[in-house]
Amino acid sequence: MLESNRFEAPLTIDEVAEKASRFINLGNQMGEGWLLTGEIAELMDAGVDNVVCVQPFGCLPNHVIARGMFNAIKQFYPNANLIAIDFDASISKVNQINRIKLMISIAKNGMVQRNV
Repeated sequence: MLESNRFEAPLTIDEVAEKASRFINLGNQMGEGWLLTGEIAELMDAGVDNVVCVQPFGCLPNHVIARGMFNAIKQFYPNANLIAIDFDASISKVNQINRIKLMISIAKNGMVQRNV
């Protein structure tokens, strides 16, 4: 994989932690703590502007950390298009689909504006 032209090796946990430390203290261990923030930063640095953060409904620490970091990430990466989707048996599928469609629409508009 290291010699491939099509794939890149994933970052080490230390490299992900370094990326996360730009936004959040690594002592934060609630939910996925700093890991989710670091993974989003990794994607942004790789040129991925659109990220869907899927999480189980009821995981309050992850809910707070993931959404709590979105503004800081968007300030650092102006083209970031982030959305958190909660999944649970009692949540409306239509709402989830509509939120994903909205995210796709924002992504398309961003691509048009940047002439991608």
